[in-house]
Amino acid sequence: MATSAADAGGMAALTAAAKKEGSLNAIALPRDWASYGALIDGFEHKYGIKVTTENPEGTSQDEVNALKEHRGGGRAPDVIDVGGSFAQSAARQGLLAPYKVAAYDQIPDEQKDPRARWYNNYGGYVSIGCDAKRVKTCPATFADLRKPEYKGRVALNGDPTKSGSAFAGVYAAALANGGSFDDIQPGIDFFAELSKNGNFIPVESTPATIEKGQTPISIDWDFLNLGYADEFREKGADVDWRTAIPFDGGFAEYYANGVNKDAPHPAAARLWQEYVFSPEGQNLRLGAYARPVLMEAMKKDGTLDKAAADKLPTVEGTPTFPTEAQTEKARETVNRGWAKAVSG
Repeated sequence: MATSAADAGGMAALTAAAKKEGSLNAIALPRDWASYGALIDGFEHKYGIKVTTENPEGTSQDEVNALKEHRGGGRAPDVIDVGGSFAQSAARQGLLAPYKVAAYDQIPDEQKDPRARWYNNYGGYVSIGCDAKRVKTCPATFADLRKPEYKGRVALNGDPTKSGSAFAGVYAAALANGGSFDDIQPGIDFFAELSKNGNFIPVESTPATIEKGQTPISIDWDFLNLGYADEFREKGADVDWRTAIPFDGGFAEYYANGVNKDAPHPAAARLWQEYVFSPEGQNLRLGAYARPVLMEAMKKDGTLDKAAADKLPTVEGTPTFPTEAQTEKARETVNRGWAKAVSG
């Protein structure tokens, strides 16, 4: 199948082929995550292609598993959106097709696979969300989370052996406690300590658990926590959700997109990639506080939504990212030690 729009005969030909297929299979795309609701609606409206999302609340690992388990079947996902380490793993397993979107050359080299099997689309910083109506003094750092006043209140967005956001929370905790990109163990130890003293609870944090008061402190991406605050305000929920980016565990990561090598709708899969990497798609990300990978390129060519960019929280310094080898080593360490650490 085509490795670029030009290879497919140009955007018009790719669009026509995708419209003929008429469908796109997606997986693990909650509508309130990084503007996916608006992106799906926009794609359907623009091209008349129906997007079906399997397991909307699924994890990055669920997505990779589905590529293998549904291989050759009509319900296999056409595209994936996963944490960086999961994209690298899927590529190593031969599950992703090379495809260069029109903006491929503008994506920074460190944010893409040189063989174009995956490339980062949007990202954010690990943050601490807190309901100020239920927590007297909201924590601002990982060190704060040790305080006795937060007993039974601290949660992650899932299990770090399966969830990219939870894995990032452990990595950030490692950086805050003497660890490094080469050593995530202090992060596991930190959560083991919080679990032992009763502060950490093994409940996956979601807008529903936050609204019910089950997870009044949640370690998650800043774009999700900031988006939840808007969501709660708009619906008049009894939640005062605040977001802090901890200075003692500054960790940023991007989420990567890729095309299933055996996509049931190969043209629609590639057209979706073009859409989420277009200025329209990237600005929709920005509107939900997610930092688009093409942000600098769009600043230069004047296509960036400046009003949305101005709403992003200020962060110190330029983020650095673990290498593929460092991430894989960290994932192995978490997979091996997490369950025992938090179960006592």
